Amino acid sequence: MAVITGSTRFGFWFVEVEWSGDTVFRVQFSRTRPDEGPVPSLIRLYLSGRPVDLSLLRPGAVPPGELYAEIYREVRSIPYGETATYGEIAARTGTGPRVVGQAMARNPVALVIPCHRVVSRSGPGGFSPDPEIKIRLLNMERKNKKRFTAEDDFSHSHEAG
Repeated sequence: MAVITGSTRFGFWFVEVEWSGDTVFRVQFSRTRPDEGPVPSLIRLYLSGRPVDLSLLRPGAVPPGELYAEIYREVRSIPYGETATYGEIAARTGTGPRVVGQAMARNPVALVIPCHRVVSRSGPGGFSPDPEIKIRLLNMERKNKKRFTAEDDFSHSHEAG
């Protein structure tokens, strides 16, 4: 299957995605308009504010080494709308917070490996190319998690009646 390159919007940013089937090879945020083309529907839905499970997509390109793979597995387990600190991920993977930060900085498939959910103890931490993207993603997830959880609670509480 051929690798497809497409883009979609997230606020003032363009999100360029290289993908094939359920495998994503690269996700990159840019201010300039990249190549037009389709983007996986899960990513489009996510960026439009729907709380979708991006763990259904597979990362197709990750840096070599078992340590980064372990860090990425741990980061993929952070639920939608929640965060973990660099130190918490480091403790769970037997490494240091700086190594976790380096792994996040080298993550070629942001969103699929949700590095935006890894924060510092004193604030959001970094995100390339702009930490404001991380803040917007976290705010979107928190807001939508509350909204959709409330809708689920409402629909379940009225099903039996």
